Amino acid sequence: MRIISLTVTTLCLLLTVSPVLAKEKKHNKPMDPQAMMELWKQAATPGEPHKQFATLAGSWFTQTKEWMEPGKLPMESTGTAEMKMVLDGRFLYQEFNGQLMGQPFNGIGIDGYDNIRKKYVTAWMDTMGTGFFIMEGTASADGKTITLKGSHPEPGGGHMSHRAIWKLIDADHQTFDMYGAHHGQKETKMLEITYTRKQ
Repeated sequence: MRIISLTVTTLCLLLTVSPVLAKEKKHNKPMDPQAMMELWKQAATPGEPHKQFATLAGSWFTQTKEWMEPGKLPMESTGTAEMKMVLDGRFLYQEFNGQLMGQPFNGIGIDGYDNIRKKYVTAWMDTMGTGFFIMEGTASADGKTITLKGSHPEPGGGHMSHRAIWKLIDADHQTFDMYGAHHGQKETKMLEITYTRKQ
């Protein structure tokens, strides 16, 4: 009787597990190389977000406001930015020259849209540090307002979180507003850059 019971139990387990194993085996089946190549080709092809970035290529005047403390008047400065598309229209490259906290300030930014992850991604580096600052996010339905989020470690410990609102107003005007929060505190506006295309 025990042998019959064991046999029935084993059979039930096999019937339960077999479809799962079959599904996993089917899922792990290698994709057709040609189909995989086609997917990679689609992922690597610039789309509408990249075309929109291309409209920003050129020379810009910048006006910057920076808030050192909430409730205080911002420091204001002017600068320039050069933007161009790189890697066959896949990324927007920016060289920024101006001032920050009363000191000469130079930065380099690379903006892109990841077709696979469906995310806007920006990488920034400048003369105020030695690290890379990465943010990612999404855009409004018309693609003209891009919201990015990120964080970075602070020299005294902890992290600072950031939220940026990048508005592509038209071919000759754009704004970039940055908000930040130290160690999970209340978010405050830190930076506002207005870009006007050089004519």
